[in-house]
Amino acid sequence: MTSSPKIPAVDPVKLDRLAEVAIKIGLQLQQKQDLLITAPLAAVPLVRRLTEHAYKAGAGLVTTLYSDEETTLMRYRNAPDDSFDRATGWLYEGMAQAFSANTARLAVAGDNPMLLSSEDPEKVSRANKAQSRAYQPALEKIVNFEVNWNIVSYPNPSWARQVFPDQDPEVAVSLLADAIFAASRVDRDDPVEAWRDHNSALHKRRNWLNARTFSALHFKGPGTDLTVGLADEHEWQGGASLAKNGITCNPNIPTEEVFTTPHALRVHGHVSSTKPLSHQGTLIENIKVRFEDGRIVEAKATRGEEVFNKVLGTDEGARRLGEVALVPHSSPISASGLLFFNTLFDENAASHIALGQCYSKCFVNGGELSSDEVAARGGNKSLIHIDWMIGSGDIDVDGINKDGSAVPVMRKGEWV
Repeated sequence: MTSSPKIPAVDPVKLDRLAEVAIKIGLQLQQKQDLLITAPLAAVPLVRRLTEHAYKAGAGLVTTLYSDEETTLMRYRNAPDDSFDRATGWLYEGMAQAFSANTARLAVAGDNPMLLSSEDPEKVSRANKAQSRAYQPALEKIVNFEVNWNIVSYPNPSWARQVFPDQDPEVAVSLLADAIFAASRVDRDDPVEAWRDHNSALHKRRNWLNARTFSALHFKGPGTDLTVGLADEHEWQGGASLAKNGITCNPNIPTEEVFTTPHALRVHGHVSSTKPLSHQGTLIENIKVRFEDGRIVEAKATRGEEVFNKVLGTDEGARRLGEVALVPHSSPISASGLLFFNTLFDENAASHIALGQCYSKCFVNGGELSSDEVAARGGNKSLIHIDWMIGSGDIDVDGINKDGSAVPVMRKGEWV
Protein backbone atom coordinates (compact mmCIF):
# COMPACT_ATOMS: atom_id res chain seq x y z
CA MET A 1 0.00 0.00 0.00
CA THR A 2 1.38 3.40 -0.97
CA SER A 3 0.53 6.65 0.73
CA SER A 4 -0.67 9.73 -1.14
CA PRO A 5 2.03 12.27 -1.99
CA LYS A 6 2.33 15.08 0.53
CA ILE A 7 0.76 18.34 -0.62
CA PRO A 8 3.34 21.17 -0.57
CA ALA A 9 1.87 23.84 1.68
CA VAL A 10 3.64 26.79 0.05
CA ASP A 11 5.05 26.77 -3.47
CA PRO A 12 8.72 27.82 -3.04
CA VAL A 13 8.97 29.24 -6.57
CA LYS A 14 5.96 31.52 -6.12
CA LEU A 15 7.13 32.46 -2.63
CA ASP A 16 10.43 33.58 -4.11
CA ARG A 17 8.56 35.56 -6.80
CA LEU A 18 6.53 37.28 -4.09
CA ALA A 19 9.72 38.31 -2.31
CA GLU A 20 11.22 39.57 -5.56
CA VAL A 21 8.10 41.61 -6.37
CA ALA A 22 8.05 43.07 -2.84
CA ILE A 23 11.64 44.28 -3.16
CA LYS A 24 11.69 45.33 -6.83
CA ILE A 25 8.12 46.65 -7.26
CA GLY A 26 6.75 47.11 -3.76
CA LEU A 27 9.76 48.98 -2.39
CA GLN A 28 12.04 49.57 -5.39
CA LEU A 29 14.75 49.26 -2.77
CA GLN A 30 17.77 51.40 -3.57
CA GLN A 31 21.49 50.67 -3.41
CA LYS A 32 22.82 50.99 0.16
CA GLN A 33 19.32 51.73 1.54
CA ASP A 34 18.58 50.06 4.88
CA LEU A 35 15.41 48.00 5.32
CA LEU A 36 13.27 47.32 8.41
CA ILE A 37 10.99 44.27 8.23
CA THR A 38 8.28 43.32 10.73
CA ALA A 39 6.77 39.84 10.52
CA PRO A 40 5.11 37.03 12.49
CA LEU A 41 7.39 34.12 13.38
CA ALA A 42 5.50 31.83 11.01
CA ALA A 43 6.62 34.00 8.08
CA VAL A 44 10.33 33.17 8.46
CA PRO A 45 10.43 31.41 5.04
CA LEU A 46 9.24 34.59 3.30
CA VAL A 47 11.46 36.86 5.40
CA ARG A 48 14.51 34.84 4.36
CA ARG A 49 13.60 35.26 0.69
CA LEU A 50 12.95 38.98 1.22
CA THR A 51 16.31 39.39 2.93
CA GLU A 52 18.12 37.60 0.12
CA HIS A 53 16.48 39.71 -2.60
CA ALA A 54 17.08 42.89 -0.58
CA TYR A 55 20.82 42.23 -0.32
CA LYS A 56 20.96 41.25 -4.00
CA ALA A 57 19.38 44.63 -4.74
CA GLY A 58 22.20 46.31 -2.80
CA ALA A 59 20.55 46.87 0.60
CA GLY A 60 22.76 48.35 3.27
CA LEU A 61 21.42 46.60 6.37
CA VAL A 62 18.28 44.44 6.71
CA THR A 63 16.76 44.21 10.21
CA THR A 64 13.71 42.10 11.11
CA LEU A 65 11.46 42.42 14.17
CA TYR A 66 9.34 39.31 14.79
CA SER A 67 6.04 38.96 16.63
CA ASP A 68 4.77 35.76 18.23
CA GLU A 69 1.14 34.83 18.81
CA GLU A 70 1.81 32.68 21.88
CA THR A 71 3.73 35.39 23.74
CA THR A 72 1.02 37.90 22.85
CA LEU A 73 -1.56 35.65 24.53
CA MET A 74 0.71 35.22 27.56
CA ARG A 75 0.50 38.96 28.15
CA TYR A 76 -3.30 39.00 28.14
CA ARG A 77 -3.50 36.02 30.48
CA ASN A 78 -0.73 36.87 32.93
CA ALA A 79 0.31 40.54 32.82
CA PRO A 80 -0.72 43.03 35.54
CA ASP A 81 -3.66 45.24 34.69
CA ASP A 82 -1.64 48.44 34.27
CA SER A 83 0.40 46.72 31.53
CA PHE A 84 -2.46 47.35 29.10
CA ASP A 85 -2.11 51.11 29.32
CA ARG A 86 1.54 50.98 28.22
CA ALA A 87 3.44 50.30 25.00
CA THR A 88 7.09 50.06 23.98
CA GLY A 89 7.45 53.69 23.01
CA TRP A 90 11.23 53.42 22.82
CA LEU A 91 10.87 50.86 20.04
CA TYR A 92 8.56 53.02 17.94
CA GLU A 93 10.75 56.08 18.53
CA GLY A 94 13.63 54.04 17.17
CA MET A 95 11.56 53.07 14.13
CA ALA A 96 10.72 56.73 13.54
CA GLN A 97 14.44 57.57 13.73
CA ALA A 98 15.16 54.83 11.20
CA PHE A 99 12.55 56.20 8.79
CA SER A 100 13.98 59.70 9.24
CA ALA A 101 17.31 58.21 8.13
CA ASN A 102 15.68 56.88 4.92
CA THR A 103 15.23 53.27 6.06
CA ALA A 104 12.62 51.51 3.92
CA ARG A 105 9.70 49.78 5.67
CA LEU A 106 8.30 46.34 4.82
CA ALA A 107 5.54 44.69 6.84
CA VAL A 108 4.66 41.03 6.42
CA ALA A 109 1.02 40.46 7.38
CA GLY A 110 -0.33 37.09 8.39
CA ASP A 111 -1.19 37.02 12.10
CA ASN A 112 -4.22 35.03 13.21
CA PRO A 113 -7.01 37.61 12.74
CA MET A 114 -9.01 36.08 15.58
CA LEU A 115 -6.12 35.71 18.01
CA LEU A 116 -7.63 37.97 20.67
CA SER A 117 -11.26 36.96 20.16
CA SER A 118 -11.43 35.22 23.54
CA GLU A 119 -9.57 37.90 25.49
CA ASP A 120 -11.04 40.71 27.57
CA PRO A 121 -12.21 43.34 25.01
CA GLU A 122 -11.52 46.12 27.52
CA LYS A 123 -7.88 45.08 27.78
CA VAL A 124 -7.62 44.70 24.01
CA SER A 125 -9.02 48.19 23.52
CA ARG A 126 -6.67 49.75 26.10
CA ALA A 127 -3.63 47.99 24.68
CA ASN A 128 -4.51 49.07 21.13
CA LYS A 129 -4.96 52.67 22.24
CA ALA A 130 -1.63 52.69 24.09
CA GLN A 131 0.15 51.17 21.10
CA SER A 132 -1.48 53.62 18.69
CA ARG A 133 -0.23 56.54 20.75
CA ALA A 134 3.28 55.13 21.02
CA TYR A 135 3.41 54.25 17.32
CA GLN A 136 2.29 57.70 16.19
CA PRO A 137 5.81 59.12 15.52
CA ALA A 138 6.59 56.18 13.21
CA LEU A 139 3.10 56.02 11.70
CA GLU A 140 3.26 59.67 10.65
CA LYS A 141 6.39 58.90 8.61
CA ILE A 142 4.48 56.15 6.80
CA VAL A 143 1.13 57.89 6.17
CA ASN A 144 3.01 60.98 4.98
CA PHE A 145 4.99 58.77 2.55
CA GLU A 146 8.33 60.05 3.83
CA VAL A 147 9.94 56.73 2.83
CA ASN A 148 9.19 53.89 0.45
CA TRP A 149 7.14 51.19 2.18
CA ASN A 150 5.28 48.01 1.37
CA ILE A 151 3.02 45.32 2.86
CA VAL A 152 2.87 41.70 1.67
CA SER A 153 1.38 38.60 3.28
CA TYR A 154 2.36 35.07 4.28
CA PRO A 155 -0.10 32.16 4.81
CA ASN A 156 0.34 31.68 8.54
CA PRO A 157 -1.35 28.35 9.49
CA SER A 158 -3.48 30.03 12.17
CA TRP A 159 -4.73 32.53 9.56
CA ALA A 160 -5.37 29.75 7.03
CA ARG A 161 -7.60 27.95 9.52
CA GLN A 162 -9.83 31.01 9.73
CA VAL A 163 -10.19 31.37 5.95
CA PHE A 164 -10.63 27.62 5.28
CA PRO A 165 -12.06 26.18 8.53
CA ASP A 166 -13.34 22.96 6.93
CA GLN A 167 -9.99 21.94 5.40
CA ASP A 168 -7.12 19.95 6.87
CA PRO A 169 -4.45 22.34 8.18
CA GLU A 170 -1.92 21.59 5.43
CA VAL A 171 -4.55 21.94 2.70
CA ALA A 172 -5.78 25.21 4.25
CA VAL A 173 -2.26 26.67 4.13
CA SER A 174 -1.83 25.57 0.52
CA LEU A 175 -5.17 27.10 -0.50
CA LEU A 176 -4.42 30.39 1.28
CA ALA A 177 -0.95 30.50 -0.26
CA ASP A 178 -2.45 30.05 -3.73
CA ALA A 179 -4.99 32.82 -3.04
CA ILE A 180 -2.24 35.19 -1.85
CA PHE A 181 -0.06 34.41 -4.87
CA ALA A 182 -2.95 34.95 -7.31
CA ALA A 183 -4.02 38.24 -5.73
CA SER A 184 -0.39 39.38 -5.62
CA ARG A 185 0.08 38.53 -9.33
CA VAL A 186 3.00 36.17 -8.73
CA ASP A 187 1.21 33.14 -10.19
CA ARG A 188 2.53 34.04 -13.65
CA ASP A 189 5.86 33.73 -15.39
CA ASP A 190 6.78 37.43 -15.28
CA PRO A 191 5.13 39.00 -12.22
CA VAL A 192 7.29 42.13 -12.38
CA GLU A 193 5.95 42.93 -15.87
CA ALA A 194 2.40 42.03 -14.73
CA TRP A 195 2.71 44.62 -11.98
CA ARG A 196 3.90 47.25 -14.42
CA ASP A 197 0.81 46.62 -16.58
CA HIS A 198 -1.48 46.70 -13.54
CA ASN A 199 0.02 49.96 -12.31
CA SER A 200 -0.59 51.48 -15.75
CA ALA A 201 -4.28 50.53 -15.58
CA LEU A 202 -4.67 51.99 -12.08
CA HIS A 203 -2.92 55.19 -13.16
CA LYS A 204 -5.45 55.67 -15.98
CA ARG A 205 -8.32 55.56 -13.44
CA ARG A 206 -6.43 57.87 -11.10
CA ASN A 207 -5.68 60.39 -13.85
CA TRP A 208 -9.31 60.46 -15.02
CA LEU A 209 -10.57 61.20 -11.52
CA ASN A 210 -7.95 63.89 -10.97
CA ALA A 211 -8.96 65.57 -14.22
CA ARG A 212 -12.61 65.69 -13.09
CA THR A 213 -11.84 67.47 -9.77
CA PHE A 214 -15.12 66.32 -8.20
CA SER A 215 -16.19 68.07 -5.01
CA ALA A 216 -17.86 64.92 -3.63
CA LEU A 217 -18.79 61.29 -4.29
CA HIS A 218 -22.31 59.98 -3.82
CA PHE A 219 -22.77 56.28 -2.94
CA LYS A 220 -26.26 54.88 -3.45
CA GLY A 221 -27.56 51.35 -2.92
CA PRO A 222 -29.26 49.03 -0.40
CA GLY A 223 -28.82 50.56 3.06
CA THR A 224 -26.58 53.31 1.69
CA ASP A 225 -27.17 56.93 0.72
CA LEU A 226 -23.89 58.62 1.49
CA THR A 227 -22.28 61.81 0.23
CA VAL A 228 -18.54 61.97 0.84
CA GLY A 229 -17.24 65.49 0.38
CA LEU A 230 -13.68 65.49 -0.90
CA ALA A 231 -10.92 67.54 0.70
CA ASP A 232 -9.90 70.83 -0.87
CA GLU A 233 -7.15 70.30 -3.46
CA HIS A 234 -7.39 66.54 -2.97
CA GLU A 235 -5.50 64.25 -5.32
CA TRP A 236 -6.35 60.67 -6.25
CA GLN A 237 -3.69 57.99 -5.86
CA GLY A 238 -3.50 54.36 -6.96
CA GLY A 239 -0.85 51.84 -7.82
CA ALA A 240 2.78 52.90 -7.71
CA SER A 241 3.32 56.23 -5.97
CA LEU A 242 6.24 58.59 -5.43
CA ALA A 243 7.44 58.88 -1.82
CA LYS A 244 9.02 62.02 -0.42
CA ASN A 245 12.45 60.41 -0.60
CA GLY A 246 12.11 60.30 -4.39
CA ILE A 247 11.48 56.54 -4.66
CA THR A 248 8.40 55.17 -6.42
CA CYS A 249 6.82 52.32 -4.44
CA ASN A 250 3.71 50.11 -4.39
CA PRO A 251 2.68 50.33 -0.72
CA ASN A 252 0.15 47.49 -0.85
CA ILE A 253 0.55 44.12 -2.53
CA PRO A 254 -2.11 43.29 -3.58
CA THR A 255 -3.93 46.48 -4.58
CA GLU A 256 -6.97 47.16 -6.76
CA GLU A 257 -7.94 50.60 -5.44
CA VAL A 258 -7.74 54.24 -6.37
CA PHE A 259 -8.16 56.41 -3.30
CA THR A 260 -8.14 59.94 -1.96
CA THR A 261 -8.85 62.05 1.12
CA PRO A 262 -12.39 63.01 2.16
CA HIS A 263 -13.08 66.34 3.83
CA ALA A 264 -13.34 65.66 7.56
CA LEU A 265 -16.36 67.99 7.94
CA ARG A 266 -18.30 67.23 4.72
CA VAL A 267 -19.62 63.69 4.96
CA HIS A 268 -23.40 63.28 5.23
CA GLY A 269 -25.92 60.45 5.13
CA HIS A 270 -25.95 56.80 6.05
CA VAL A 271 -23.97 53.78 4.89
CA SER A 272 -23.97 50.02 5.49
CA SER A 273 -20.98 47.71 5.33
CA THR A 274 -21.02 45.09 2.59
CA LYS A 275 -18.42 42.77 4.12
CA PRO A 276 -17.48 41.98 7.73
CA LEU A 277 -14.63 43.92 9.34
CA SER A 278 -12.07 41.81 11.18
CA HIS A 279 -10.50 43.98 13.86
CA GLN A 280 -8.15 42.81 16.60
CA GLY A 281 -9.77 39.41 17.02
CA THR A 282 -13.37 40.56 16.64
CA LEU A 283 -15.52 40.09 13.56
CA ILE A 284 -17.72 43.18 13.22
CA GLU A 285 -20.70 42.47 10.98
CA ASN A 286 -23.44 44.54 9.34
CA ILE A 287 -22.11 47.94 10.35
CA LYS A 288 -24.59 50.77 9.88
CA VAL A 289 -23.57 54.36 10.60
CA ARG A 290 -24.99 57.82 10.08
CA PHE A 291 -22.86 60.91 9.44
CA GLU A 292 -23.64 64.54 10.19
CA ASP A 293 -21.12 67.26 9.32
CA GLY A 294 -18.45 64.63 8.73
CA ARG A 295 -18.87 62.89 12.09
CA ILE A 296 -20.46 59.53 12.89
CA VAL A 297 -23.38 60.33 15.19
CA GLU A 298 -24.98 56.89 15.20
CA ALA A 299 -23.34 53.47 14.86
CA LYS A 300 -24.77 49.95 14.98
CA ALA A 301 -23.59 46.44 14.16
CA THR A 302 -25.27 43.05 14.49
CA ARG A 303 -22.01 41.59 15.81
CA GLY A 304 -19.06 43.28 17.47
CA GLU A 305 -20.93 46.55 18.12
CA GLU A 306 -19.24 47.11 21.49
CA VAL A 307 -15.78 46.78 19.93
CA PHE A 308 -16.74 49.04 17.03
CA ASN A 309 -17.91 51.75 19.42
CA LYS A 310 -14.65 51.47 21.37
CA VAL A 311 -12.80 52.07 18.09
CA LEU A 312 -14.93 55.16 17.48
CA GLY A 313 -14.00 56.40 20.95
CA THR A 314 -10.25 56.26 20.32
CA ASP A 315 -10.09 60.02 19.72
CA GLU A 316 -12.08 62.79 18.01
CA GLY A 317 -10.75 61.88 14.58
CA ALA A 318 -11.83 58.25 14.88
CA ARG A 319 -15.44 59.21 14.05
CA ARG A 320 -14.39 60.96 10.83
CA LEU A 321 -13.06 59.66 7.52
CA GLY A 322 -9.44 59.66 6.41
CA GLU A 323 -9.84 57.80 3.12
CA VAL A 324 -12.35 56.91 0.42
CA ALA A 325 -11.41 54.28 -2.17
CA LEU A 326 -13.00 52.93 -5.34
CA VAL A 327 -12.60 49.25 -6.24
CA PRO A 328 -14.56 47.43 -8.99
CA HIS A 329 -16.83 44.60 -7.86
CA SER A 330 -15.14 42.41 -10.48
CA SER A 331 -11.69 42.71 -8.87
CA PRO A 332 -9.81 39.38 -8.63
CA ILE A 333 -10.11 39.37 -4.85
CA SER A 334 -13.86 39.90 -5.00
CA ALA A 335 -14.17 37.23 -7.71
CA SER A 336 -12.38 34.73 -5.45
CA GLY A 337 -15.40 34.79 -3.13
CA LEU A 338 -13.14 34.55 -0.09
CA LEU A 339 -13.31 36.52 3.13
CA PHE A 340 -9.66 36.85 4.11
CA PHE A 341 -10.24 38.40 7.57
CA ASN A 342 -7.35 40.66 6.54
CA THR A 343 -7.92 44.27 5.52
CA LEU A 344 -5.05 44.24 3.02
CA PHE A 345 -7.06 41.76 0.94
CA ASP A 346 -10.66 42.45 1.90
CA GLU A 347 -10.38 46.18 1.19
CA ASN A 348 -9.36 45.31 -2.37
CA ALA A 349 -12.55 43.35 -2.92
CA ALA A 350 -14.85 46.38 -2.65
CA SER A 351 -14.99 50.15 -2.55
CA HIS A 352 -14.35 51.28 1.00
CA ILE A 353 -13.94 54.09 3.48
CA ALA A 354 -11.46 54.39 6.33
CA LEU A 355 -12.01 55.84 9.76
CA GLY A 356 -9.26 58.04 11.15
CA GLN A 357 -5.95 59.34 9.84
CA CYS A 358 -5.75 60.70 6.29
CA TYR A 359 -2.83 60.39 3.88
CA SER A 360 -1.15 63.74 3.25
CA LYS A 361 0.02 62.23 -0.03
CA CYS A 362 -3.54 62.59 -1.33
CA PHE A 363 -3.26 66.35 -1.83
CA VAL A 364 -1.86 68.46 -4.63
CA ASN A 365 1.78 69.02 -3.59
CA GLY A 366 1.02 66.92 -0.52
CA GLY A 367 4.68 66.23 0.12
CA GLU A 368 5.25 69.91 0.85
CA LEU A 369 2.31 70.47 3.21
CA SER A 370 2.60 70.81 6.97
CA SER A 371 0.12 69.02 9.24
CA ASP A 372 -1.67 72.33 9.80
CA GLU A 373 -1.99 72.87 6.05
CA VAL A 374 -3.36 69.33 5.61
CA ALA A 375 -5.96 70.04 8.31
CA ALA A 376 -6.88 73.37 6.70
CA ARG A 377 -7.72 71.52 3.47
CA GLY A 378 -9.98 69.12 5.35
CA GLY A 379 -7.58 66.26 6.12
CA ASN A 380 -8.44 64.25 9.22
CA LYS A 381 -6.03 63.39 12.07
CA SER A 382 -6.35 60.37 14.33
CA LEU A 383 -4.41 57.60 16.06
CA ILE A 384 -6.19 55.01 13.90
CA HIS A 385 -6.72 54.20 10.23
CA ILE A 386 -9.29 51.40 9.77
CA ASP A 387 -10.78 50.48 6.39
CA TRP A 388 -14.19 48.87 5.97
CA MET A 389 -16.05 47.88 2.85
CA ILE A 390 -19.13 49.65 1.50
CA GLY A 391 -19.06 48.60 -2.17
CA SER A 392 -20.82 45.73 -3.94
CA GLY A 393 -22.51 44.79 -7.19
CA ASP A 394 -25.53 46.79 -6.03
CA ILE A 395 -23.79 50.11 -5.34
CA ASP A 396 -23.77 53.08 -7.74
CA VAL A 397 -21.27 55.93 -7.40
CA ASP A 398 -21.61 59.42 -8.86
CA GLY A 399 -19.03 62.17 -8.90
CA ILE A 400 -20.53 65.49 -7.82
CA ASN A 401 -19.27 68.62 -9.55
CA LYS A 402 -18.91 71.97 -7.80
CA ASP A 403 -22.19 73.12 -9.40
CA GLY A 404 -24.02 70.11 -7.94
CA SER A 405 -24.36 68.18 -11.20
CA ALA A 406 -23.63 64.45 -11.14
CA VAL A 407 -21.37 62.34 -13.36
CA PRO A 408 -21.69 58.52 -13.32
CA VAL A 409 -18.50 56.91 -12.01
CA MET A 410 -19.65 53.39 -11.13
CA ARG A 411 -22.82 51.45 -11.87
CA LYS A 412 -23.56 48.16 -10.10
CA GLY A 413 -20.07 48.26 -8.70
CA GLU A 414 -18.28 48.59 -12.05
CA TRP A 415 -16.48 51.52 -13.66
CA VAL A 416 -18.69 53.35 -16.15
